[in-house]
Amino acid sequence: MKLSRSDLATSQARSIFLHDFRISIRTLLALFPLFLFSVFLASFSKSSLDDPHQLVIWHTLHPDEQDILDQVLARFTADNPGIKVTALYKETETLRSGFQIAAIGGAGPDIVWGPSDQVGPFETMQIILPLDTLFSKDYLAGFDPKALVYSHGHLYSIADKIGNHLMLIYNRALLRAPPENMNELLAYGAKLQRAADTTQGHDIHYALVWSYTEPYFFIPFLTGYGGWVMDSLGNPTLDTHAMVKALKFIKDLRDKYRIVPKACDYETADALFKEGKAAMIINGPWSFGSYKRAGIDFGVTRIPFIKETGLWPAPMVSPMGYSINESVPAWKMPIVVRLIKYLLSAQVQREFTKRFDTIPTRTELYRDSVFLSNEIVRESEYQMEVGRPMPIIPELRAIWDAMRPAYQAVLGGTDTPEHAARSMQKNAIEKIREMNE
Repeated sequence: MKLSRSDLATSQARSIFLHDFRISIRTLLALFPLFLFSVFLASFSKSSLDDPHQLVIWHTLHPDEQDILDQVLARFTADNPGIKVTALYKETETLRSGFQIAAIGGAGPDIVWGPSDQVGPFETMQIILPLDTLFSKDYLAGFDPKALVYSHGHLYSIADKIGNHLMLIYNRALLRAPPENMNELLAYGAKLQRAADTTQGHDIHYALVWSYTEPYFFIPFLTGYGGWVMDSLGNPTLDTHAMVKALKFIKDLRDKYRIVPKACDYETADALFKEGKAAMIINGPWSFGSYKRAGIDFGVTRIPFIKETGLWPAPMVSPMGYSINESVPAWKMPIVVRLIKYLLSAQVQREFTKRFDTIPTRTELYRDSVFLSNEIVRESEYQMEVGRPMPIIPELRAIWDAMRPAYQAVLGGTDTPEHAARSMQKNAIEKIREMNE
């Protein structure tokens, strides 16, 4: 029997939902109280969707950005008497899973803001609206095309910032000029290590730190050796020569060249850089504010070029933007669209760029002094130029889950790069199959 598009979407949505919560049919009964509780909560949150005077946004903005958002929303409500806007912060995974639960029940926020990779699962589950008919072509023409996130031919998210990508950040007090290629990085690391080995009581400085134990932070090195996570059809491409080479290189940075710490998660890397114990860190624009508050005079540039392959490391690039809950009533849509247009305005984007060095999406701002005179923004865009769009299809989640244990086994010394690459591929195929059953 041939399934309709609606039936197919429902089947895929159920699979994604189960995968995101790491559950199977055998555990549904154990989690039944959770679903009852979510329905109970939804009965309260649904009232905001039906309230013509109340708008709710869920977002993943960092604390400093939340402060600016609150100021922006205060101006909006002052210009729109009788309208109350509530902005609620959610950690990325909490927002994703919470919105899925709420929206399936016809509840949740009016607007959801976050990275583009959530669009695929949300669109497949039919819990966000296509925006094509709500925003005119003339209006959309004022945005960088990378800000417009499409799925199956329809627009589902409009970004107010693009990038959200990894790059090399360096402490100018410790490093006058950053390395342009990996050979220069290794030479600088060796110099620091010799100083550490020969100087009694030397406060050891690492050449480079970053959260290299997480697959997302590994991607620039995979792409630098010519690899990628999937093909154009969404099939995993993990068992490759590029994967093996990249795994070996990361392990050598730590064990052979000793220019990165033996163990380094995100918090450790961040602390070492802030304390002046690391000259460079691979991190994203979300970290700029905290480094400024720490008093670090920092610069940003591309992750060093790999001469062996002739390639720049290409981080995943993701627009961050707004989508609309599918359950928003038609009569409420005008005020919802008005709010989104205000949040996407050049005035508001200029404010965020000036304060947080983010890359705006309104093309008129690319001629503005706030963009042209901001070295950090321009260098961040320089890295973004060689980045690759983060896939938005649900299969990416399965690929992350397949990569992590094998990758960390290589770092832990319990697996070889060659075997790990094969394991990643096998497990990714299996997880995608389970997700689509």
